[in-house]
Amino acid sequence: MNIHAFTAAFLSLALAVSAETSATKAKKEPNSVLAPIEDVAGLPRVLLIGDSISMGYTPEVRKLLEGKANVHRIPQNGGPTKNGIANIEKWLGTGKWDVIHFNWGIHDLKFMPDGKRQVEAEDYEKNLRDLVSRMQKTGAKLIWATTTPIPEGELNPPRKFGQVKDYNKIAARVMAENDVAVDDLNAHISPKFDRLHNPKDLHYGPEGYAFLGKKVAEEISKALPKTSR
Repeated sequence: MNIHAFTAAFLSLALAVSAETSATKAKKEPNSVLAPIEDVAGLPRVLLIGDSISMGYTPEVRKLLEGKANVHRIPQNGGPTKNGIANIEKWLGTGKWDVIHFNWGIHDLKFMPDGKRQVEAEDYEKNLRDLVSRMQKTGAKLIWATTTPIPEGELNPPRKFGQVKDYNKIAARVMAENDVAVDDLNAHISPKFDRLHNPKDLHYGPEGYAFLGKKVAEEISKALPKTSR
């Protein structure tokens, strides 16, 4: 192999390795929304708990409550209630929370390969009761967010879900019995859902998440302590 061929082969290999490294790095790059934030002294502390829908509206909530509250969120997709049961102690930590805005539902409703929902209705109710009981012990003001709609028809990627209204009804009963405030995101987004959700998906674009985030920020604002800490 002459020097020119060797140089060309070496450069080709280097470029391939560089591309593979960049792709791997991009794949593993964490979602910045999940990164911890630094508290601003004297402001109330808020915790957002939820799945990818809540991840989508977190930036808008933080923007609207800047200077009014330290808006934290759990460092992952909250998934179904059974994931909440497994992780709630870690998520709550040892700090004081003034407001906890939370939701579980979409992942619970998802049908698994065995034909059952990831968390069936009876277990969903039990898990919610246990989670509410644990969060109430923090002394925080609790706000339950209703589960947002799931579009009818084929989804991409293919997924099957139970009825959102059924699980929202269960959650409504649990929250009423425990005197937990309700942020009805389902009713808020439903009139605009067809326009704001992504095609064949239950997620939203920037306009949809901004619309949800504004409502979440409004409800949290109502629950914030009147005096600074």
